[in-house]
Amino acid sequence: MSQTNYQSELVGVFGDPIAENPTIVMLEAAFKHLKLNWRYLNIQVHASDLANAITGLRAFNMQGINLTIPHKVAVLEFLDEVAPDAALIGAVNTVRREGSKLIGENTDGKGFMRALSEAGVDAAGQRVVVLGAGGAARAITVELALAGAAHIDVVNRSQARGETLVALLNDRTPVRSAYVPWTPKYRIPGGSTLIINATSIGLYPNVTEQPDIDFSSLSSDMLVCDVIPNPADTLFLKSARQQGARTLDGLGMLVYQGAIAFKLWTGHDAPVAVMHAALKDALRVA
Repeated sequence: MSQTNYQSELVGVFGDPIAENPTIVMLEAAFKHLKLNWRYLNIQVHASDLANAITGLRAFNMQGINLTIPHKVAVLEFLDEVAPDAALIGAVNTVRREGSKLIGENTDGKGFMRALSEAGVDAAGQRVVVLGAGGAARAITVELALAGAAHIDVVNRSQARGETLVALLNDRTPVRSAYVPWTPKYRIPGGSTLIINATSIGLYPNVTEQPDIDFSSLSSDMLVCDVIPNPADTLFLKSARQQGARTLDGLGMLVYQGAIAFKLWTGHDAPVAVMHAALKDALRVA
């Protein structure tokens, strides 16, 4: 008689807030589709408890974890190793186990780049405006820079944070980047081709909020992107379309960064179509 294994391999996400994070839907669908005895958990971890949470991850022999707000930078000091690209970005959104070691990775920027490619857009030569300078902005701008973007404007209210990201891009990548203070009704410069909201403005439940820009400065030759997956069609994207701009929602980035993490954890290629369908169904996206 064969022995039944009742032990599930555990992965999940640490964040605060975390209840509305939909990653669990697509990862659980992927595990089920491939008949893997794995479980994905949404775990609320306050900033002050992150060190204890990582200790718990080790004690539970979890195979990895995703990190979201506010842990992507703070987690660095609790890991054994950090992948070179994640170290360059200065933020980790995925941790994988290798024996007894916990290794930090960053799949955010790679997920965005795959979504951009799927939309038929080549990053090379783009003149980019990124709203925000946090973990998502760092990951996306580094990947865009390495892919040959022509110029990146980092628009942020905190000058110190914005200038830190710009210094990283100018010192460590081939792109030219500039910090721009985020003033009320910020006007997108003419000639910009790729506009990205890399902030959490508009994330559920704050669905009536949108980044403070002058929407009349958007045009039909711009692609406007949002990293927010919930709701998928944010007010920011709706307002951009009213100005004739093309838009790209955050679902693709979420699916592809999750697919990369899935491969890192399980060793299996992720069933991307299954993940995307599950996410769209859960978020009621047409």
